[in-house]
Amino acid sequence: MEFLGYEREQGGVGTRNYVGILSTVICGNEVAEKIASQVKGATAFLHHQGCCQTPVDINRVNDALIGLGKNPNLAAVLLVSLGCESTNIHLVADAISATGKRVETILIQEEGGAARSTAQGILLAQSMATEASEQKREPFPLSELVLGLKCGSSDTTSGLSANPVVGILSDLIVEAGGTSILGEVTEFIGAEHLLAKHAKDEETARKMLALVDRMENRAIQMGFDIRGGQPTGGNIKGGLTTIEEKSLGAIAKAGNAPFQAVYEYGVKPDVKGLVVMDSPGREPEILTGLAAAGANVIAFTTGRGAPQGFPFVPVIKLTGNEKTWKNLIDHMDFTVSSVMEGTESLEEAGKRLLGELVDVASGKMTKAEISGYTSSMDIYMVGPVI
Repeated sequence: MEFLGYEREQGGVGTRNYVGILSTVICGNEVAEKIASQVKGATAFLHHQGCCQTPVDINRVNDALIGLGKNPNLAAVLLVSLGCESTNIHLVADAISATGKRVETILIQEEGGAARSTAQGILLAQSMATEASEQKREPFPLSELVLGLKCGSSDTTSGLSANPVVGILSDLIVEAGGTSILGEVTEFIGAEHLLAKHAKDEETARKMLALVDRMENRAIQMGFDIRGGQPTGGNIKGGLTTIEEKSLGAIAKAGNAPFQAVYEYGVKPDVKGLVVMDSPGREPEILTGLAAAGANVIAFTTGRGAPQGFPFVPVIKLTGNEKTWKNLIDHMDFTVSSVMEGTESLEEAGKRLLGELVDVASGKMTKAEISGYTSSMDIYMVGPVI
């Protein structure tokens, strides 16, 4: 089986061919958004970081922006900077340029304000979009897919149907030589020992367990148990009463393949197969982390109906809840409610989902892409705003 994608000069295959307008700091968001809105084929990545943060977080913003710019779904990148922030636009630009992509920069303070910056940015983005439009899709094997895994607004149907179906999808991608990235470390808690059993070796298992300890300790240092925020109120209304219940359902997204490696937030895997990436469960941060790590498509299960997509990585929304499928059809791409009804097996639904994934990777638009529900993103921080 193959999909149709865009080959990139330094490796990787895009399932999309956007010009990315990336804001390097919150102060550049408005300009980046205005530029993208005026250029067909461009999309903006906006966030709330980039200044008045500790060095560890500023470094993380730099690294995340580099990872996002390198994502194969972007043909070219325009970086929008205020000019006085802590992030290093030149460092980011040089790292992305090393992949062979065209990279341009706009510094609002140097251009003479928002209006001039927007006008100049539109001209640059138009030129980039023209160049990107000349590239055509070509057939590639499934081994070129990097699948991001996510669940949100979960209910009882998530762990019983949608998440296990995604687990089967993940196994199929791994068997084909591709990569699958599991995050949401918060939702390992109480089931981390089960995940660790699937690690390829003891060292990988130790790293997985260390991520969970670190996540729990962050909450403890604030004087709270993490169970005060997980499961969420919506999860509880959906029938998930403890973090352990939620985790048992959430980890089903990983399937049965062995874990090959463990990475920090937003780090691109240097191995094929199933891997773990440190991240929280909240949509804006984990979707950004998956994209920065090179995911070119994301499978996102939801029981009650989470609508978020991502600016330049297609996010397939699937649910096992028939009510959610009917009520939120403008946000849902795929239903496995047949599993709950007993008319389709998990394996059958997993193979059907693989067909949908190939279609989306080849250009079929997701509901989030169609509706434009893709702008509320952020980068995962570990320290305070100072």
